[in-house]
Amino acid sequence: MKDYSPVYKITPKITNLVYQIAQDLERINIIREQVLTPHLRRENRIKTIRSSLYIEANTLSLEQVADVIDGKTVIGPESEILEVKNAIKAYDKLLGCDPYDVKDLLAEHELMTKDTVKEHGRFPNSGVGVYAGNVPIHVAPPAEQVPILIEQLLKWVKDAELPQVIKSCIFHYEFEFIHPFADGNGRMGRMWQTLLLYQENPVFGWLPVETVIAKRQEKYYSAIQQSTKESDSAIFAEFMLTALAEAVAEFKNNQGVIGKSLEAPLSSTEQIVLKAIVSNPYTTYQEIAEKIGKTPKTVQRTLASLKDRGLVSRVGSDKTGHWVSYGKLNKNI
Repeated sequence: MKDYSPVYKITPKITNLVYQIAQDLERINIIREQVLTPHLRRENRIKTIRSSLYIEANTLSLEQVADVIDGKTVIGPESEILEVKNAIKAYDKLLGCDPYDVKDLLAEHELMTKDTVKEHGRFPNSGVGVYAGNVPIHVAPPAEQVPILIEQLLKWVKDAELPQVIKSCIFHYEFEFIHPFADGNGRMGRMWQTLLLYQENPVFGWLPVETVIAKRQEKYYSAIQQSTKESDSAIFAEFMLTALAEAVAEFKNNQGVIGKSLEAPLSSTEQIVLKAIVSNPYTTYQEIAEKIGKTPKTVQRTLASLKDRGLVSRVGSDKTGHWVSYGKLNKNI
């Protein structure tokens, strides 16, 4: 078998999108550490998990996914709740993986699909295809070729002399074409592209690009089919680069608001509430209200403001969880 070599052309649209993404990333990088707070990372991770699973017909809402992450009881299909729990574990490990290591890819697939897919964490023994009813839309390469093709694809994406953003998009399409798993190919392809992009810039590890894809789900699948039909992964690369450009631009536009919010001084009430949760992360609204002489509603509004500014977050349920703070206290308070 010849080495796997993707077929693509670099179009003017691809070049323009790469330039646009690079320009926006330059602006983001100026205050990246300031705005990419744990609170924002958590919110974007929730969006990513929900959107990626939504693309694959999971019906849980954004709020339900957040509740699963927080360990709360969620009413919904058990299989879909399990998909969310699996995705949480997979994404928690993702950014520590080697994007060019087949073993890490298989380990992530096992986490993502455990107890939901029979052949989790391994390549199937028989051929895989995509069907619309009984009509085959795409037939993957023979099962015995899949391990070799994946190894060669990962080697290509590591060695190819192309911008990482372009390589990641081409990889995403080629991964879907090879269709190496019995199930979970879409989730794994999107997740592994995130990992490849993360090698280029840490911001990509926390951008909810899947949210953009979910809004254009039909175009996403159409771009895959069109690339296959015309034997040119550039068609899909244009779609994905457009989605990436939109996600990066949205983050860039929001960072100005977030940056100003972080720089704005805290009110005396915000300082006092922040001090209360720093001194006791397990304190309640009622306890804070009694301690500072404010109503519970005032405390709730104040904490909501602090959360919006990325200065505090809640881990776990209202009853058994605790607060985490990221803000600096005024020494005079």
